[in-house]
Amino acid sequence: MKKNNQRSIPKRVPMREQSAKERALNFNEVALGYGPEEAVAEASRCLQCKSAPCMRGCPVEVDIPSFVSLIAEGDFDAAIKKIKEKNCLPAICGRVCPQENQCEKFCTLSKKGEPLAIGRLEKFVADHERESGKISLPKKKGPTNKKVAVIGSGPAGLACAGDLAKLGHSVTIFEALHKSGGVLAYGIPEFRLPKTVVEKEIDFIKKLGAEIKTNIVIGKTKMIDELFSEGYDAVFLGTGAGLPRFLRVPGENLNGVYSANEFLTRANLMKAYLFPKYDTPIKRGENVVVVGGGNVAMDSARTALRLGAKNVYLLYRRTEEEMPARREEVQHAKEEGIKFRILATPKRFIGVDGWITAVECIKTRLGEPDESGRRKPVIKEGSDFLLPADVVIIAIGTMANPVLLEATPDIELNGKGYIAVKKNFRTSKEGVFAGGDITTGSATVILAIGTGKTAALEINNYLLT
Repeated sequence: MKKNNQRSIPKRVPMREQSAKERALNFNEVALGYGPEEAVAEASRCLQCKSAPCMRGCPVEVDIPSFVSLIAEGDFDAAIKKIKEKNCLPAICGRVCPQENQCEKFCTLSKKGEPLAIGRLEKFVADHERESGKISLPKKKGPTNKKVAVIGSGPAGLACAGDLAKLGHSVTIFEALHKSGGVLAYGIPEFRLPKTVVEKEIDFIKKLGAEIKTNIVIGKTKMIDELFSEGYDAVFLGTGAGLPRFLRVPGENLNGVYSANEFLTRANLMKAYLFPKYDTPIKRGENVVVVGGGNVAMDSARTALRLGAKNVYLLYRRTEEEMPARREEVQHAKEEGIKFRILATPKRFIGVDGWITAVECIKTRLGEPDESGRRKPVIKEGSDFLLPADVVIIAIGTMANPVLLEATPDIELNGKGYIAVKKNFRTSKEGVFAGGDITTGSATVILAIGTGKTAALEINNYLLT
């Protein structure tokens, strides 16, 4: 007979999803999510640890044990309200946050089995609220008569704007593109993050009181100093890191070679996958090579497959263990038939009549660790090989877009070209704060949200002292 402290831990409740064969042919969301009974069963696995170690891994400090307990009791309305005390974008975070490296990583259940499915539970209650149509708004503080301009409507900007609005400030978000959402709208595919979900989350920020103005490029259409002259008391910069990096190898300027930014923007924001309803040009290749090993590379490869590619090769210069992509995304890509070519890198791109036809690759091996702490890829001379390609997608990271930064030379940058901020998220320019990828380089959605929230508190202190 087992003692109480040796009782078996119930297994994690599996989440339904489209089969690999089915989903590879459509852009519908892969994860079908929990139903009410499944959510209650999974939430009931929580040990309700007094020390709540899971909260140590949450960048926005959501009270995880409390919202999970409410789900276990079947009080889904109260559960989403508890989450929204800290996170105003739960339907997004429940889908794209790397919970396995954050909250779930510290879950006590993982010591003897699988951690609690915290992200899936967050997704469930967020979807339940949206589908019920009963969107509850938190109490707001009285108006402060202070105006804040938020530049960029990505996760950092939305989080900052939402919290500032709750604190009683008048907030206007300025977005350069024709549609708000930043990377949530242009970068993450429909099958991972449906745009209807993004739109509803943005609607919530608007209901809190934030105004969004699109098609305004700060640094071109309007300058930061103009915002202050128009009566804004503070400015938050959350413009992200949207300038693509390239390999700088011969042939990279051939037609059919895309940056992941352009490829995904055409497919996601501009709806190229819905042709002819949306007449957005995009090259649909039979043989597609994607260079990179992060989530953006997985998104690009899986998007190319859904656009009709017969073969999609993912070329990565390190091993699969070093891939920064989420394990779930790697697994989904493999299940769908993406062909991994690890320990290899492009040497040159080959074309005919200006169009890409093949990628000359060379194999690598792992050497000593570089400045990132990961083992550096070393070229294996004489190991060249060819991959056929009529489309190539470069997904090796991004940098800060220079438009705003060049137009505002009194904002100091760090050694990597991102905005330098102090601990209170202030920049070198009086009244200007910054957060998200424009300060850190490419990171996760939840980390950007965390910086936006913390910056909102610092802006509030600045305005009221």
